[in-house]
Amino acid sequence: MKNMNDLEFGVIGLGKMGGNLARQALAKGLRVAGHTIERVPPDLVKAGLVSVKKLEGFVKALKAPRIIFLYIPAGPDVDKLLDKLSKILKPGDIIADGGNSYWGDSIARAQKLKVKKIHFIDLGTSGGVDGAFHGACFMAGGEKSAYEKIEPILKRLSVKDGVVYAGPSGSGHFVKLVHNGIEFGMLQAIGEGINLLENYKDNLDVANVLKCWRNGSVIRSWLVDLMHQMYVMEGGTKKIPPHVEDTGEVNWLLSDAIQMEVPIPVITQSVIQLFASRDSEKKWAKAVAMMRNGFGGHPYGPNQPIQTERKIGRVGEIYRTK
Repeated sequence: MKNMNDLEFGVIGLGKMGGNLARQALAKGLRVAGHTIERVPPDLVKAGLVSVKKLEGFVKALKAPRIIFLYIPAGPDVDKLLDKLSKILKPGDIIADGGNSYWGDSIARAQKLKVKKIHFIDLGTSGGVDGAFHGACFMAGGEKSAYEKIEPILKRLSVKDGVVYAGPSGSGHFVKLVHNGIEFGMLQAIGEGINLLENYKDNLDVANVLKCWRNGSVIRSWLVDLMHQMYVMEGGTKKIPPHVEDTGEVNWLLSDAIQMEVPIPVITQSVIQLFASRDSEKKWAKAVAMMRNGFGGHPYGPNQPIQTERKIGRVGEIYRTK
């Protein structure tokens, strides 16, 4: 194990996550070599980053056993990069994939690299862009001996107690995938809460409600903190487009849950709601309207008499919504 004052590693992919982890490491006195397909950010070079123009440069830039973190988008590009690195790196070197790769892919990649005696760590990374700069959360899977070699670096780059060795290959990315599913469920619940607050019969000071929730409430959290900050900054929700994109990892979790026969209704519904946000044509609603018109003569489109009936039909109702 390297001394704490002699820690070094390489980073491939100097975007939001990889770049900010490199910035944090350099600020803490770690030696970092970096490579990216884009221009290396000048501030990183100024901070002391060893810029590696070609992948072969990592062999000379880092001492054995070399440790290289990957922060590139999940998918075929990861395999292409690993194929190139496997021809360059030496036995005993370690590659840690910090992206949101599928855990099954990580198991296959570890087995393939093991033939060349190169260690592979699937490294789930959380905390967002801010966490990458100020202290991240890491979930690692792979051979324990290889993990122990990168653990000192992870502990320097994480918040206190923000590192876990999850288990064998695949477990780091699986734990991160479950984490992302929980995140989706929490986002959906908070979003639905905002919807309720903004549709209450009286005008509520939603920003101050969120501010209150940040302090001492059972649901206080970083996500509620962010909701309050963004709500204030954007002046509410009115000017925000309702279309929500995501990179699709939690879709994998839904498939895994079905194979495992583990019910995850909240996470599943949160994914379905994302799909609904992207549906501008709402053909399903048109189909429902057609059938309702067919069996009950219900009108197409908004209808004031029906809206009134919907609001007053329940005689015992003690309040009226907007």
